[in-house]
Amino acid sequence: MLHGSDPHVSIREHHSIRIYQMGSVHLKGLSKISSALALVVKAAIQFVILVWFLCVKIARPDAFIVQNPPSVPTLAAVKLSSWLRRSKFIIDWHNFGYTLLGLSHGRNHIIVKTYHWFESYFGRMADGSLCVTKAMQHELAENWEIKATVLYDQPPEFFHPTSMKEKHELFCRLKNDICPPNGAFDCIHTRNEKSFRFEASNELDHPSDSLFTSQVGNDIFLKPNRPALVVSSTSWTPDEDFSILLQAALMYDRRVSGVLGEDDSITEEKLWLDICKGEQLYPRLLFIITGKGPEKAKYEQQIKKLKLRRVAFRTMWLSAEDYPLLLGSADLGVSLHTSSSGLDLPMKVVDMFGCGLPVCAASYSCIKELVKVEKNGLLFSSPSELADEFMMLFKGFPDKCESLKSLKDGALAKSSSSKWSTEWETHAMPLISEIIS
Repeated sequence: MLHGSDPHVSIREHHSIRIYQMGSVHLKGLSKISSALALVVKAAIQFVILVWFLCVKIARPDAFIVQNPPSVPTLAAVKLSSWLRRSKFIIDWHNFGYTLLGLSHGRNHIIVKTYHWFESYFGRMADGSLCVTKAMQHELAENWEIKATVLYDQPPEFFHPTSMKEKHELFCRLKNDICPPNGAFDCIHTRNEKSFRFEASNELDHPSDSLFTSQVGNDIFLKPNRPALVVSSTSWTPDEDFSILLQAALMYDRRVSGVLGEDDSITEEKLWLDICKGEQLYPRLLFIITGKGPEKAKYEQQIKKLKLRRVAFRTMWLSAEDYPLLLGSADLGVSLHTSSSGLDLPMKVVDMFGCGLPVCAASYSCIKELVKVEKNGLLFSSPSELADEFMMLFKGFPDKCESLKSLKDGALAKSSSSKWSTEWETHAMPLISEIIS
């Protein structure tokens, strides 16, 4: 693997897993002269590094299993290494690399067409293939002449529902990120002209308290006046239109403000009193967006320009250990993934279901293979649809939102029934055993 974020501790310390880190290739000087030449040179260098690791650094395996994409130069490097070491070559198709490249260059660009040829040529040279959806299986069979076995992604064991103690400890660790003392001033942490403190309560100053939880002795409980927590993870890339979530949040904010009244001074005081009594009709929403990517700064600037009264955003990067805990502590997950090919499924939704978190997911061709509408999630195709779902799910939060509780029950049932080991032993192992026998 290339040097990046550390994997979960259960992976780093597993006795059967060896992680080899390869250095990144940077060609800044050459890219200024010719971007196309820089891509070719970079691919060539990566090819040599991959072959060196696969043929020299590691012990000979029975089979190489390579996830696609990326396709260039990975598929060629693994094919050569499998031939040199007399090992089998298996591809795990998670998406198509050429469709991802087409997001920035267009499907008809010569680079994209060349990438497509490369991907399909080496794809057909594999000894076996796995893929993540029935729709992709059909595409590979009909248009690529590749027979693939469907292996649905399942969350690792460390994606599971979060206990109350884990929630409290997590929110206490994240207290400064969620409610920075001199940072964002909004419905989570703000003052108006009358120096009116508008936050869950002054108990936030207590060391054993968080925005969402309180501890009294050994007892930990969720605050009835807490905001609803919505989590979305993103790579901040063009295949996820984050503006949809921003527009939906703005619509929710305006609709809730309209329900509460138009007079700001009265509205703020009335809302505060209702929150203290636990009688708010619609809760404040706190969106925590996790991930790294090229478009993050652009969207953070857009968030700063929004005039929100009932909604707040926080962007952060969490460790591999804390991310599953956050998913298991949230009230709702949002997926904006639409797939460059329309044939893969968002792993983030798989992880959310593993933690028992219901999901609102962007609708596209094969998403129903994962999200069962009105059972463990809902689908949306526009900002207004997503805003409607927020209004419907969070009305009466936290105790009187039956629709949200029903989806939560469905997500919890999914988390208990979906096991990676079962999926692997049922679908992947028979294929691999047949190939290497």
